[in-house]
Amino acid sequence: MGKCGVCSSEIIKFLSLGRTPLANSFLKKEELSKNEEYYPLDAGFCQKCALVQLIYVVSPEKIFKNYVYVSSTSSTLRAHFKELSEKIIKRISKGSTVMEIGSNDGTLLKNFARKQYNVLGIEPSSNIAEIANNNGVKTLNVFLNENSAKKIAKKYGKADVVIGTNVFAHIPDLHGLLRALKILLKPNGFAVFESPYLIDLISKKEFDTIYHEHVYYLLIKPLKYLFGMHGMELFDAERTKIHGGSIRFYIGMKNKRKINRNINDLLELEKKKGFHDISTYTRFAKDIIRLKKELTQLLGKLKREGNKICGFGAPAKGNTLLNYMKIGRSTLDYIVDNSHYKQNLFTPGTKIPVLHPSRLLSDKPDYLLILAWNFADEIIEEQKEFARSGGKFIIPIPKPIVV
Repeated sequence: MGKCGVCSSEIIKFLSLGRTPLANSFLKKEELSKNEEYYPLDAGFCQKCALVQLIYVVSPEKIFKNYVYVSSTSSTLRAHFKELSEKIIKRISKGSTVMEIGSNDGTLLKNFARKQYNVLGIEPSSNIAEIANNNGVKTLNVFLNENSAKKIAKKYGKADVVIGTNVFAHIPDLHGLLRALKILLKPNGFAVFESPYLIDLISKKEFDTIYHEHVYYLLIKPLKYLFGMHGMELFDAERTKIHGGSIRFYIGMKNKRKINRNINDLLELEKKKGFHDISTYTRFAKDIIRLKKELTQLLGKLKREGNKICGFGAPAKGNTLLNYMKIGRSTLDYIVDNSHYKQNLFTPGTKIPVLHPSRLLSDKPDYLLILAWNFADEIIEEQKEFARSGGKFIIPIPKPIVV
């Protein structure tokens, strides 16, 4: 994608994280000897509308056909979804129809179903859609596009609200998404999306949020530009702490709602802090080179001192970090993760085994590198026994620290 996904202008490459496998393409033991597919992981900036995006985009069908991430494993995320549902419920009437794009295992939609709202999940991963349906959340196993939107609207009716958490920026064809959204929504309906906010990503050096699923990295400026091209508009937005800092934004048809002053406040903040300027991103690229040096030097020192180091959490972002920094089994003996969908698999590229957290109690490593740093508080609280036995935690982002 040499052109901007919003305005079709030229984009300027500012960051290269090398060639990496797909971040969720975990391997089974019998697949360890196979040749993995690697793709360039480069990011670029559009000087016209300030959109940041990947330069090489992998087909969504390849990424999402069989997926290993489920929302329900994190108590932090479950609490966040409960808060989000309560805010949306204040804006809709009883009995409204709520649809979710990329609905995963139905964790968010359950909050609406319990209160007698009509819910429908739209989930492209067949294995995850099956889990949601088994959990009692009606879920269609389809990619959302104009064609599928017409079929959904015809069979199930139109939605009062469409939600997407960490899905908007995953879809390469944003214009196609908005055309589909207009088909799904009632005339007075609205959509709510959450995505990592570029201000947080850059300011906190969250480079590992960049991987092939995340095609776009969002600011208010390109969003306003995009929605205006489709007769839609942002009418509210707020920052949230989830995933290291995200933006929650509300959109509807033009002139249907009062515009919250938050929109202009955030736009001014972006401009004031330089996020509409390429120089901010070139500095970020240099910061990431320094971060790589700091973390690899710390881990190398600890290993030379005879310490045993393991990882906690096997998120997609962790695989960006491991592959970019070339951290493999010579550094991490293994990684533990609460999701049984990832246990007994191996990380893409680095081929580190993923095990059940109970292994920590019998094995007693000296350090845990928290790869799921966005849930660090939850993990440290959960691993009190590990800490009591003398274990320490390493949080890699925004600067490596030992806790």
